[in-house]
Formats: sequence, structure tokens, C-alpha cells
Amino acid sequence: MITVLILLLITVLSLLPQPSLPEVPGTDKTHHFIAYSALIFAIGLRMPKHWYWLFIGCIAWSGAIELIQPYVNRYGEWLDLAANTGGLITGFLLARLCAKYFLVKDKS
Repeated sequence: MITVLILLLITVLSLLPQPSLPEVPGTDKTHHFIAYSALIFAIGLRMPKHWYWLFIGCIAWSGAIELIQPYVNRYGEWLDLAANTGGLITGFLLARLCAKYFLVKDKS
């Protein structure tokens, strides 16, 4: 459920027409990286049966957003897609590390 909410938030914020981007600390690529790391983190923790399809779906969704953005008065960039993919990889790996070292396993 968290993943779906984050995906909806990313989609709305990425496709909402803006006359100018709001001033926030960090670069645009950093924001992309963090958003997509957060998107995949819960999937990496839970490891659903077909997690790899969800991972590929996130990359495809990211690419679709970048392709749609020019039609809603935004800029689609290949480097944004690269930052998104890097965020997905990093978020997934961080989640796997957290799952391995910090989550308590049921020993029964």
C-alpha cells in the first residue's frame, strides 16, 4: 500500500504542470533519486513473489513519465530516468541490507 501511495505521489508531482519548479534544497536529479529509492524500499523489504516484475515496472513507469512530461508543459530528460533507475537500485539494495541485518526473523 505504501508503494502505491508513493507511486501516485511521484506520478502527480511529475506530471502536474508547473510554471516553474519550487525552490527546494538539492538538485533535480537528487530529488528523483530519493523519490525512487523510497518507492522501491518497501518492495525490497517484503520481497513479494514476483518482485523483479515490480522493479521492471517501476523503471517502465519512470520512463513513461519522462515521455509524457513534454506534453504537460514539463521537461522529460534521459538523465532523470538514469537518476530514477539509480534510486531504484540503491533503494532496493538498502532495503535488502536492512532486511538482512536489522529485521528480526521469526525463529519458530
